[in-house]
Amino acid sequence: MTHYRIQRSPDKAALAQAAATAMAAVIRGTTTRQLRCVVALAGGSTPEAAYGHLGQEDLPWKRVELVLGDERWVDAQDPASNARMVRRCLLSGSRAHRAHLHPVPTHMPSPEAGAMAYGDLLQTLCPGQPPQLDLVLLGLGDDGHTASLFPGTAAVDVKDRWVTVGWGKDLPRISMTAPLLSAARQVIILVAGAAKRQALQRLLDTDEDPARTPARLVAPKGEVLVLCDQAALPVD
Repeated sequence: MTHYRIQRSPDKAALAQAAATAMAAVIRGTTTRQLRCVVALAGGSTPEAAYGHLGQEDLPWKRVELVLGDERWVDAQDPASNARMVRRCLLSGSRAHRAHLHPVPTHMPSPEAGAMAYGDLLQTLCPGQPPQLDLVLLGLGDDGHTASLFPGTAAVDVKDRWVTVGWGKDLPRISMTAPLLSAARQVIILVAGAAKRQALQRLLDTDEDPARTPARLVAPKGEVLVLCDQAALPVD
């Protein structure tokens, strides 16, 4: 059974700072034990604010490899691109500019080809079956999705690949699969706003069906750190 440790912040601004602090601690600890730290980043407005703080942290950024937990199948310069957001919010004009970002290859002929290529890249960065990421930052949708594992889609059931093609909000997406996300050494889930309160309550419910709340499929051996603001915290 997955153990969730909840850390509450009073508001979104404090939550963004708490997320940056937690991520920096994992990166710092990992790079004292090994040469590189591989971090999977999430998209969304709350992670975006956290990346602004994270980029100011004094870390061995040259030894940090950044990958994406999911990506919309759009051009790298499209405003909807997670890679574009990471470059703008984390890598531009900050200490973190020395980190190495590995974007999803959305220039390839098809989403399927992009997913296969990204899976191969992750296997190279993190040898193992499955590859073991050092840190994964995830969001939580109000429908219970995480990464691009949306309820009722085929991506939720993929267990024989590390990366798959998903579909959400009228766009094809490339997403890490539940087995890959679950293999991470540390998982942090970031949840903000009253609209996410019910989804968070479902995530924490041991009787909840993962088919309805795919975020429950992310089940690492260690605890999952859930960072939320007061508005998202379920009422007892």
